[in-house]
Amino acid sequence: MIDDSSALTAPVSGKTGSGPIRVAAIQMVAGPNVFANLKEAARLIEIAASQGAKLAALPEYFCLMGMNDADKVAAREQDGSGPIQEFLSATAKRLGIWLVGGSVPLVSSRPDKVRNSCLVYDDHGKQVARYDKIHLFGLELGSEHYSEEKTIEAGSGVVALESPFGRIGLSICYDLRFPELYRSMGEVDIILAPAAFTATTGRAHWETLIRARAIENLAYVIAPAQGGYHVNGRETHGDSMIVDPWGVVLDRLPRGAGVVIANINPEYQASLRKSLPALNHRTLHHC
Repeated sequence: MIDDSSALTAPVSGKTGSGPIRVAAIQMVAGPNVFANLKEAARLIEIAASQGAKLAALPEYFCLMGMNDADKVAAREQDGSGPIQEFLSATAKRLGIWLVGGSVPLVSSRPDKVRNSCLVYDDHGKQVARYDKIHLFGLELGSEHYSEEKTIEAGSGVVALESPFGRIGLSICYDLRFPELYRSMGEVDIILAPAAFTATTGRAHWETLIRARAIENLAYVIAPAQGGYHVNGRETHGDSMIVDPWGVVLDRLPRGAGVVIANINPEYQASLRKSLPALNHRTLHHC
């Protein structure tokens, strides 16, 4: 955990006070075989559940990191059916946890594109939320070239949902660079930010962006990521983390597959928001 000698004398997040809830961010190094990725995801989700997690979140592209960008188009599913969604629903129900599929390729209005959709399932296996990634990543930096708009149709709707753990705001990866998205969610207690950050941009900005979103929204951020070298030659940054509303990193995993786990504490969060009511001090509301 990062040491944070804060001026506030609130208790250490997730460790004291009543009602802490255990949550998990799952880090993967997904490959081009959907069923192999689902098997690995199941293994990691089971570890999270065995450690008491009531909410577990998978990274962006957990089900497929294809050999080329068009592979996800071939693997796309109709909303509500298909092996990836069936896996998420069945796993959530079997383990009795809330489960977040970081991103699932769903059918779009274009046959050559997908919606990159974050899906949330409750502990009965029911899909309770869907968020389609709004901001599409593009990068031209040296030998690195990315253009998600070629295979992904952007979403347009901001999504936040009520849960037993508080109000949750949904986002995916590149969305982290657009703070107005999180402001438009209203007051959320938890932000989900599944990602597959490149090694280059991740080293430069990942932790800074995650902690900034936590601090400015006085919210917990659960950020599960892809982390390592992939069969397709891509390298992702990893460093999955859970960050508290004061910007303290509660747990993290630099590289490789594994589980990041921590307690979120609503009482601690409420005390911070009372001590530093920045959300009530906003004067510009046009975003």
